[in-house]
Amino acid sequence: MDLVAGRVWAQERRPIRHLDPVLLVVSLLLIVVGMFLVYSATHQTLAADGFDPFDRVKKQAVTAAIGVVLVLVIATFDYRFFKVYAGFVYAATLLLLAILQIPGMASATGAYIDIPGAALLQISPAEFSKIGLLLVLSAMLSELRTPQPELRDVFRVCVLALTSIGLVFVNSEIGTVIVLVAITVGILVVAGTRAKHLAALTVAALVLIFLAFQTGLIEDYQADRITAFLDRANSPEDARYNLDQSLIAIGSGGLTGRGYLTGTQTNLDYVPEQHTDFIFTVVGEEFGFFGSLAVLVLFAVLLYRAIRIAYLSKDPFGTYVAAGVASMFAIQIFINVGMTVGIMPITGIPLPFLSYGGSAMLVNCVAVGLLLNVHMRRFK
Repeated sequence: MDLVAGRVWAQERRPIRHLDPVLLVVSLLLIVVGMFLVYSATHQTLAADGFDPFDRVKKQAVTAAIGVVLVLVIATFDYRFFKVYAGFVYAATLLLLAILQIPGMASATGAYIDIPGAALLQISPAEFSKIGLLLVLSAMLSELRTPQPELRDVFRVCVLALTSIGLVFVNSEIGTVIVLVAITVGILVVAGTRAKHLAALTVAALVLIFLAFQTGLIEDYQADRITAFLDRANSPEDARYNLDQSLIAIGSGGLTGRGYLTGTQTNLDYVPEQHTDFIFTVVGEEFGFFGSLAVLVLFAVLLYRAIRIAYLSKDPFGTYVAAGVASMFAIQIFINVGMTVGIMPITGIPLPFLSYGGSAMLVNCVAVGLLLNVHMRRFK
Protein backbone atom coordinates (compact mmCIF):
# COMPACT_ATOMS: atom_id res chain seq x y z
CA MET A 1 0.00 0.00 0.00
CA ASP A 2 2.79 2.37 0.93
CA LEU A 3 4.60 1.47 -2.28
CA VAL A 4 1.54 2.30 -4.40
CA ALA A 5 0.98 5.55 -2.53
CA GLY A 6 4.62 6.50 -3.02
CA ARG A 7 4.41 5.76 -6.76
CA VAL A 8 1.29 7.93 -7.13
CA TRP A 9 2.92 10.73 -5.13
CA ALA A 10 6.01 10.59 -7.34
CA GLN A 11 3.89 10.71 -10.49
CA GLU A 12 1.98 13.69 -9.18
CA ARG A 13 5.25 15.54 -8.72
CA ARG A 14 6.32 15.04 -12.33
CA PRO A 15 6.12 18.53 -13.88
CA ILE A 16 4.70 17.32 -17.21
CA ARG A 17 1.57 16.09 -15.43
CA HIS A 18 0.76 19.69 -14.55
CA LEU A 19 1.15 21.20 -18.00
CA ASP A 20 -1.45 23.88 -18.71
CA PRO A 21 -3.04 22.58 -21.96
CA VAL A 22 -5.43 25.53 -22.21
CA LEU A 23 -2.58 28.06 -22.25
CA LEU A 24 -0.66 26.01 -24.80
CA VAL A 25 -3.64 25.52 -27.13
CA VAL A 26 -4.70 29.18 -26.97
CA SER A 27 -1.16 30.32 -27.77
CA LEU A 28 -0.96 27.95 -30.76
CA LEU A 29 -4.37 29.10 -31.99
CA LEU A 30 -3.28 32.74 -31.85
CA ILE A 31 -0.10 31.90 -33.78
CA VAL A 32 -2.09 30.14 -36.52
CA VAL A 33 -4.67 32.95 -36.70
CA GLY A 34 -1.83 35.44 -36.93
CA MET A 35 -0.32 33.71 -39.98
CA PHE A 36 -3.67 33.78 -41.79
CA LEU A 37 -3.98 37.49 -41.01
CA VAL A 38 -0.42 38.29 -42.13
CA TYR A 39 -1.07 36.53 -45.44
CA SER A 40 -4.27 38.50 -45.99
CA ALA A 41 -2.50 41.77 -45.18
CA THR A 42 0.52 41.21 -47.40
CA HIS A 43 -0.18 38.81 -50.29
CA GLN A 44 -1.64 41.39 -52.70
CA THR A 45 1.13 43.92 -52.21
CA LEU A 46 3.89 41.30 -52.46
CA ALA A 47 2.40 39.83 -55.63
CA ALA A 48 2.02 43.29 -57.19
CA ASP A 49 5.71 43.98 -56.49
CA GLY A 50 6.77 40.68 -58.06
CA PHE A 51 7.49 38.81 -54.83
CA ASP A 52 6.20 35.53 -53.47
CA PRO A 53 2.81 36.31 -51.85
CA PHE A 54 3.66 33.79 -49.11
CA ASP A 55 7.01 35.42 -48.33
CA ARG A 56 6.12 37.01 -44.99
CA VAL A 57 3.94 34.09 -43.93
CA LYS A 58 6.84 31.69 -44.53
CA LYS A 59 9.15 33.85 -42.43
CA GLN A 60 6.53 34.11 -39.69
CA ALA A 61 6.02 30.32 -39.80
CA VAL A 62 9.75 29.65 -39.43
CA THR A 63 9.98 32.06 -36.50
CA ALA A 64 6.87 30.53 -34.93
CA ALA A 65 8.39 27.04 -35.24
CA ILE A 66 11.54 28.27 -33.50
CA GLY A 67 9.31 29.88 -30.88
CA VAL A 68 7.45 26.63 -30.20
CA VAL A 69 10.80 24.88 -29.70
CA LEU A 70 11.76 27.66 -27.29
CA VAL A 71 8.52 27.11 -25.37
CA LEU A 72 9.33 23.42 -24.94
CA VAL A 73 12.96 24.05 -24.01
CA ILE A 74 12.12 26.73 -21.45
CA ALA A 75 9.38 24.59 -19.94
CA THR A 76 11.92 21.78 -19.48
CA PHE A 77 14.14 23.69 -17.04
CA ASP A 78 13.02 24.58 -13.55
CA TYR A 79 12.03 28.25 -13.73
CA ARG A 80 14.13 28.97 -10.63
CA PHE A 81 17.13 28.42 -12.88
CA PHE A 82 16.27 31.74 -14.51
CA LYS A 83 16.32 33.44 -11.13
CA VAL A 84 20.01 32.62 -10.75
CA TYR A 85 20.89 34.01 -14.17
CA ALA A 86 18.36 36.85 -14.34
CA GLY A 87 21.10 39.45 -13.94
CA PHE A 88 23.03 38.03 -16.89
CA VAL A 89 19.91 38.00 -19.09
CA TYR A 90 19.20 41.60 -18.11
CA ALA A 91 22.80 42.65 -18.83
CA ALA A 92 22.66 40.91 -22.22
CA THR A 93 19.55 42.87 -23.22
CA LEU A 94 21.24 46.12 -22.19
CA LEU A 95 24.24 45.18 -24.32
CA LEU A 96 22.00 44.55 -27.32
CA LEU A 97 20.33 47.92 -26.81
CA ALA A 98 23.74 49.59 -26.58
CA ILE A 99 24.88 47.92 -29.82
CA LEU A 100 22.15 49.83 -31.65
CA GLN A 101 24.06 53.02 -30.89
CA ILE A 102 27.16 51.78 -32.74
CA PRO A 103 27.30 53.29 -36.26
CA GLY A 104 26.58 50.71 -38.95
CA MET A 105 25.09 48.12 -36.60
CA ALA A 106 21.48 49.27 -36.68
CA SER A 107 18.99 48.95 -39.54
CA ALA A 108 17.66 51.95 -41.44
CA THR A 109 14.89 52.40 -38.88
CA GLY A 110 17.34 52.13 -35.99
CA ALA A 111 15.21 49.48 -34.27
CA TYR A 112 16.99 46.29 -35.40
CA ILE A 113 20.48 44.89 -35.32
CA ASP A 114 21.28 43.96 -38.92
CA ILE A 115 22.89 40.58 -39.51
CA PRO A 116 24.36 40.63 -43.04
CA GLY A 117 22.79 38.04 -45.34
CA ALA A 118 20.28 36.92 -42.70
CA ALA A 119 17.19 39.11 -42.83
CA LEU A 120 15.23 36.43 -41.00
CA LEU A 121 17.60 36.81 -38.05
CA GLN A 122 17.15 40.54 -37.55
CA ILE A 123 17.10 41.21 -33.83
CA SER A 124 14.98 43.82 -32.08
CA PRO A 125 16.72 44.43 -28.73
CA ALA A 126 13.74 46.44 -27.47
CA GLU A 127 11.57 43.31 -27.63
CA PHE A 128 14.05 41.18 -25.70
CA SER A 129 14.46 43.91 -23.08
CA LYS A 130 10.94 43.02 -21.87
CA ILE A 131 12.07 39.56 -20.77
CA GLY A 132 15.33 40.86 -19.32
CA LEU A 133 13.60 43.47 -17.16
CA LEU A 134 10.84 41.08 -16.14
CA LEU A 135 13.28 38.45 -14.89
CA VAL A 136 15.65 40.77 -13.05
CA LEU A 137 12.85 42.61 -11.21
CA SER A 138 11.20 39.31 -10.26
CA ALA A 139 14.49 37.92 -8.99
CA MET A 140 15.32 41.04 -6.98
CA LEU A 141 11.93 41.45 -5.33
CA SER A 142 11.66 37.72 -4.54
CA GLU A 143 14.75 38.03 -2.32
CA LEU A 144 13.31 40.72 -0.05
CA ARG A 145 13.18 39.86 3.64
CA THR A 146 10.30 42.27 4.32
CA PRO A 147 6.60 41.59 3.63
CA GLN A 148 6.51 44.43 1.10
CA PRO A 149 9.08 46.53 -0.75
CA GLU A 150 10.55 49.41 1.23
CA LEU A 151 11.40 52.77 -0.34
CA ARG A 152 14.99 51.68 -1.00
CA ASP A 153 13.71 48.58 -2.80
CA VAL A 154 11.38 50.66 -4.97
CA PHE A 155 14.33 52.94 -5.77
CA ARG A 156 16.43 49.96 -6.88
CA VAL A 157 13.58 48.75 -9.07
CA CYS A 158 13.33 52.20 -10.66
CA VAL A 159 17.06 52.28 -11.39
CA LEU A 160 16.92 48.93 -13.17
CA ALA A 161 13.75 49.83 -15.04
CA LEU A 162 14.92 53.31 -16.07
CA THR A 163 18.17 51.90 -17.43
CA SER A 164 16.28 49.69 -19.87
CA ILE A 165 13.66 52.35 -20.55
CA GLY A 166 16.29 55.00 -21.25
CA LEU A 167 18.14 52.84 -23.79
CA VAL A 168 14.86 51.95 -25.50
CA PHE A 169 13.67 55.56 -25.49
CA VAL A 170 16.73 56.88 -27.33
CA ASN A 171 15.73 54.63 -30.24
CA SER A 172 12.25 56.24 -30.28
CA GLU A 173 10.58 52.95 -29.25
CA ILE A 174 7.81 54.68 -27.31
CA GLY A 175 5.54 51.65 -27.51
CA THR A 176 8.13 49.42 -25.85
CA VAL A 177 8.73 52.07 -23.19
CA ILE A 178 5.05 51.83 -22.25
CA VAL A 179 5.29 48.04 -22.05
CA LEU A 180 8.38 48.20 -19.82
CA VAL A 181 6.61 50.63 -17.51
CA ALA A 182 3.59 48.30 -17.35
CA ILE A 183 5.80 45.32 -16.48
CA THR A 184 7.49 47.31 -13.71
CA VAL A 185 4.24 48.59 -12.23
CA GLY A 186 2.57 45.19 -12.50
CA ILE A 187 5.33 43.43 -10.58
CA LEU A 188 5.52 46.20 -7.97
CA VAL A 189 1.76 46.03 -7.36
CA VAL A 190 1.79 42.24 -6.97
CA ALA A 191 4.79 42.53 -4.65
CA GLY A 192 2.66 44.66 -2.30
CA THR A 193 4.25 48.06 -2.86
CA ARG A 194 2.67 50.74 -0.68
CA ALA A 195 0.12 53.04 -2.29
CA LYS A 196 2.11 56.16 -1.35
CA HIS A 197 5.16 54.82 -3.18
CA LEU A 198 3.10 54.00 -6.26
CA ALA A 199 1.56 57.49 -6.12
CA ALA A 200 5.04 59.02 -5.94
CA LEU A 201 6.10 56.99 -8.98
CA THR A 202 3.03 58.19 -10.87
CA VAL A 203 3.84 61.83 -10.14
CA ALA A 204 7.47 61.30 -11.15
CA ALA A 205 6.38 59.66 -14.41
CA LEU A 206 4.06 62.57 -15.24
CA VAL A 207 6.86 65.05 -14.59
CA LEU A 208 9.22 63.10 -16.85
CA ILE A 209 6.61 62.97 -19.62
CA PHE A 210 6.07 66.74 -19.33
CA LEU A 211 9.81 67.40 -19.49
CA ALA A 212 10.17 65.08 -22.50
CA PHE A 213 7.66 67.19 -24.42
CA GLN A 214 9.10 70.50 -23.25
CA THR A 215 12.69 69.61 -24.12
CA GLY A 216 11.90 68.18 -27.56
CA LEU A 217 12.83 64.60 -26.70
CA ILE A 218 9.52 63.48 -28.18
CA GLU A 219 9.74 63.41 -31.99
CA ASP A 220 7.36 65.66 -33.94
CA TYR A 221 5.51 62.73 -35.53
CA GLN A 222 4.99 61.19 -32.07
CA ALA A 223 3.57 64.44 -30.74
CA ASP A 224 1.33 64.71 -33.82
CA ARG A 225 -0.09 61.26 -33.11
CA ILE A 226 -1.07 62.30 -29.61
CA THR A 227 -2.57 65.53 -30.98
CA ALA A 228 -4.56 63.51 -33.52
CA PHE A 229 -5.90 61.36 -30.70
CA LEU A 230 -6.82 64.26 -28.39
CA ASP A 231 -8.05 66.71 -31.03
CA ARG A 232 -8.75 64.81 -34.20
CA ALA A 233 -10.73 67.59 -35.91
CA ASN A 234 -7.89 70.13 -35.70
CA SER A 235 -4.93 67.83 -36.25
CA PRO A 236 -2.99 67.60 -39.55
CA GLU A 237 -4.45 65.20 -42.11
CA ASP A 238 -1.29 63.10 -42.35
CA ALA A 239 -1.21 62.72 -38.56
CA ARG A 240 -4.69 61.21 -38.45
CA TYR A 241 -4.41 59.20 -41.68
CA ASN A 242 -3.57 55.91 -39.95
CA LEU A 243 -6.47 56.25 -37.55
CA ASP A 244 -8.92 57.27 -40.30
CA GLN A 245 -8.04 54.27 -42.46
CA SER A 246 -8.15 51.95 -39.46
CA LEU A 247 -11.63 53.11 -38.48
CA ILE A 248 -12.86 52.74 -42.07
CA ALA A 249 -11.53 49.19 -42.25
CA ILE A 250 -13.03 48.06 -38.96
CA GLY A 251 -16.30 49.88 -39.55
CA SER A 252 -16.77 48.32 -42.98
CA GLY A 253 -16.61 44.84 -41.47
CA GLY A 254 -19.99 45.13 -39.76
CA LEU A 255 -21.14 42.14 -37.72
CA THR A 256 -19.82 39.28 -39.83
CA GLY A 257 -17.10 40.89 -41.96
CA ARG A 258 -16.47 41.08 -45.70
CA GLY A 259 -14.93 37.61 -45.82
CA TYR A 260 -11.37 36.32 -45.73
CA LEU A 261 -9.14 37.87 -48.42
CA THR A 262 -11.95 40.13 -49.61
CA GLY A 263 -11.42 43.19 -47.43
CA THR A 264 -11.08 46.30 -49.59
CA GLN A 265 -8.98 48.32 -47.15
CA THR A 266 -6.77 45.32 -46.46
CA ASN A 267 -6.23 44.17 -50.05
CA LEU A 268 -5.62 47.65 -51.41
CA ASP A 269 -3.11 48.34 -48.62
CA TYR A 270 -4.87 51.50 -47.44
CA VAL A 271 -4.02 50.85 -43.79
CA PRO A 272 -0.33 51.57 -43.10
CA GLU A 273 1.60 48.84 -41.29
CA GLN A 274 -1.45 46.59 -41.42
CA HIS A 275 0.66 43.43 -41.08
CA THR A 276 2.34 44.69 -37.89
CA ASP A 277 0.87 47.37 -35.63
CA PHE A 278 -2.53 47.46 -37.38
CA ILE A 279 -3.11 43.73 -37.86
CA PHE A 280 -6.35 43.96 -35.88
CA THR A 281 -7.91 45.97 -38.71
CA VAL A 282 -7.71 42.83 -40.85
CA VAL A 283 -9.75 40.98 -38.22
CA GLY A 284 -12.31 43.77 -38.04
CA GLU A 285 -12.77 44.18 -41.78
CA GLU A 286 -12.73 40.56 -42.91
CA PHE A 287 -14.34 38.85 -39.90
CA GLY A 288 -16.42 41.67 -38.45
CA PHE A 289 -17.58 42.16 -34.88
CA PHE A 290 -18.01 38.45 -34.18
CA GLY A 291 -14.56 37.57 -35.50
CA SER A 292 -13.00 40.39 -33.48
CA LEU A 293 -14.85 39.18 -30.40
CA ALA A 294 -13.53 35.65 -30.93
CA VAL A 295 -9.94 36.92 -31.08
CA LEU A 296 -10.48 39.02 -27.94
CA VAL A 297 -11.88 35.96 -26.16
CA LEU A 298 -8.67 34.07 -26.99
CA PHE A 299 -6.65 36.93 -25.53
CA ALA A 300 -8.89 37.02 -22.45
CA VAL A 301 -8.24 33.31 -21.87
CA LEU A 302 -4.50 33.90 -22.30
CA LEU A 303 -4.54 36.67 -19.67
CA TYR A 304 -6.73 34.64 -17.33
CA ARG A 305 -4.31 31.70 -17.43
CA ALA A 306 -1.36 34.00 -16.78
CA ILE A 307 -3.08 35.60 -13.77
CA ARG A 308 -4.16 32.18 -12.50
CA ILE A 309 -0.58 30.91 -12.73
CA ALA A 310 0.66 33.92 -10.77
CA TYR A 311 -1.91 33.15 -8.08
CA LEU A 312 -1.06 29.42 -7.91
CA SER A 313 2.71 29.79 -7.87
CA LYS A 314 4.31 28.44 -4.71
CA ASP A 315 7.08 31.04 -4.49
CA PRO A 316 7.38 34.84 -4.99
CA PHE A 317 9.69 34.56 -8.00
CA GLY A 318 7.17 32.47 -9.94
CA THR A 319 4.36 34.82 -8.94
CA TYR A 320 6.25 37.91 -10.07
CA VAL A 321 7.33 36.32 -13.36
CA ALA A 322 3.75 35.34 -14.20
CA ALA A 323 2.47 38.77 -13.12
CA GLY A 324 5.08 40.46 -15.30
CA VAL A 325 4.10 38.35 -18.31
CA ALA A 326 0.41 39.09 -17.69
CA SER A 327 1.18 42.81 -17.49
CA MET A 328 3.23 42.63 -20.71
CA PHE A 329 0.48 40.91 -22.66
CA ALA A 330 -2.35 42.99 -21.17
CA ILE A 331 -0.87 46.41 -22.00
CA GLN A 332 0.01 45.36 -25.56
CA ILE A 333 -3.45 43.97 -26.24
CA PHE A 334 -5.23 46.94 -24.72
CA ILE A 335 -3.20 49.62 -26.49
CA ASN A 336 -2.95 47.86 -29.85
CA VAL A 337 -6.66 47.11 -30.12
CA GLY A 338 -7.47 50.50 -28.57
CA MET A 339 -5.46 52.46 -31.12
CA THR A 340 -7.13 50.68 -34.05
CA VAL A 341 -10.58 51.70 -32.79
CA GLY A 342 -9.56 55.22 -31.76
CA ILE A 343 -9.63 54.97 -27.96
CA MET A 344 -5.83 55.04 -27.57
CA PRO A 345 -3.12 57.08 -29.33
CA ILE A 346 -1.02 55.35 -31.97
CA THR A 347 2.19 54.19 -30.32
CA GLY A 348 3.53 51.35 -32.43
CA ILE A 349 2.84 48.37 -30.17
CA PRO A 350 2.47 44.96 -31.89
CA LEU A 351 -0.42 42.63 -31.07
CA PRO A 352 0.95 39.48 -29.37
CA PHE A 353 1.24 36.45 -31.71
CA LEU A 354 -0.79 38.15 -34.47
CA SER A 355 1.49 40.96 -35.65
CA TYR A 356 4.28 40.14 -38.09
CA GLY A 357 7.72 40.25 -36.50
CA GLY A 358 10.30 37.65 -35.58
CA SER A 359 11.65 39.15 -32.37
CA ALA A 360 8.17 39.84 -31.02
CA MET A 361 7.08 36.26 -31.79
CA LEU A 362 10.12 34.79 -30.03
CA VAL A 363 9.61 36.99 -26.97
CA ASN A 364 5.93 36.03 -26.78
CA CYS A 365 6.86 32.35 -26.97
CA VAL A 366 9.50 32.77 -24.26
CA ALA A 367 6.85 34.40 -22.08
CA VAL A 368 4.46 31.48 -22.60
CA GLY A 369 7.29 29.05 -21.85
CA LEU A 370 7.91 30.81 -18.54
CA LEU A 371 4.20 30.63 -17.67
CA LEU A 372 4.06 26.91 -18.45
CA ASN A 373 7.21 26.37 -16.40
CA VAL A 374 5.79 28.07 -13.32
CA HIS A 375 2.51 26.21 -13.63
CA MET A 376 4.15 22.80 -14.09
CA ARG A 377 6.24 23.20 -10.94
CA ARG A 378 3.66 24.71 -8.62
CA PHE A 379 3.75 21.57 -6.43
CA LYS A 380 7.51 21.23 -6.04
